[in-house]
Amino acid sequence: MVTVLFNKVFNEIWPMLVVFIATISCIRFFYIQNHHEKFVFYKEVVYLISIIYIWLLFTILTMTELNNYSGMNLVPFSEILRYKVGTSGFYYNVIGNILIFLPFGYLIGVYIKPKKIWPIIITTIMTSTIVEFVQLKIGRSFDIDDIILNIIGGIIGYLLYIGLSAIHKRLPDIFKNDVFYNIITVILIILFLIYVLGYWGVIFK
Repeated sequence: MVTVLFNKVFNEIWPMLVVFIATISCIRFFYIQNHHEKFVFYKEVVYLISIIYIWLLFTILTMTELNNYSGMNLVPFSEILRYKVGTSGFYYNVIGNILIFLPFGYLIGVYIKPKKIWPIIITTIMTSTIVEFVQLKIGRSFDIDDIILNIIGGIIGYLLYIGLSAIHKRLPDIFKNDVFYNIITVILIILFLIYVLGYWGVIFK
């Protein structure tokens, strides 16, 4: 079901996504050039992915085409407990709402490097609540359970940031070198392009 959702969303937004990536990359290139900043390839890729993720997150969450029902649920855990573990509804509505905000918590951690978890929780609550209000106004639903699940996702993302940061500090110097991360980034981009080209080959054949 997640794959079907991804394909549906990707088919809808890929033209905008291509234009968005090209525009942001161009702006960033001239910014680095004009300000004489050091260009580190993997950091620029992470920066671009972060922007794309934020854009995709709010694009997906405000798509009326994904509407299942409209209304308001203010009773905590009522919707969460409605789905049986292992069912498609559980993966889509429970796991999905956690996973979609997991990168959000991670990226906030990377950006502001908070010593405590409260900035993550407050930012996630504010963002998720605003999204729910917007969804209600466009014919979707306001669900307190979605906010709870988004907060869990944000917290997990932040804990992931803490864990990876701790691991990174204990790595040998060779694994802290920009060249190493640049090579890994290039390999991942090549693999991603192979996947995308294969996907488009199925679409446009």
